[in-house]
Amino acid sequence: MSPGRRILLVEDDVLIAMDLADLLIAMGHDVCHIASTETDAVAAAQRLAPDLLIVDGNLAEGSGVSAMRRILARGFVAHFYMSGDTIQLLKAVPDAVVLAKPFTLHALTTAMDTATRARGGQ
Repeated sequence: MSPGRRILLVEDDVLIAMDLADLLIAMGHDVCHIASTETDAVAAAQRLAPDLLIVDGNLAEGSGVSAMRRILARGFVAHFYMSGDTIQLLKAVPDAVVLAKPFTLHALTTAMDTATRARGGQ
C-alpha cells in the first residue's frame, strides 16, 4: 500500500485508537479523525472524505457495521473492520475484509491493501 492515505479510524477503545493512530502515522498515513461512535463515524466520513476507514465492528454507542452501511449508502469508500469476534462480524457482513484483534503489522498492512483493492464487504 502506498503511503499517504487519509484514514478515518472508528474505534471506541481509547488506548487501541491511540496506539493504532500512532502506528498508522509512523507508516506515513494521515489519521484525519478518530470516531468513537456510530454517529460521529458517519458525520466524519461525509465531512472528511477519507481514502480508507478502519472500523471496529462493535462500538459502545452504535455499531461499526451499521455506520458503514450508512456511509456506503452515499457511495463506496475503501474500508475494513477490526474485531475480537470475527465470526459474528462475518455473519453480519459476509464479504467484509476483517482484521482480527489482536493483530500484527503484517496483518494490518494486508487488510489495508485488500480493502483498497476490494469493493466487497458493503
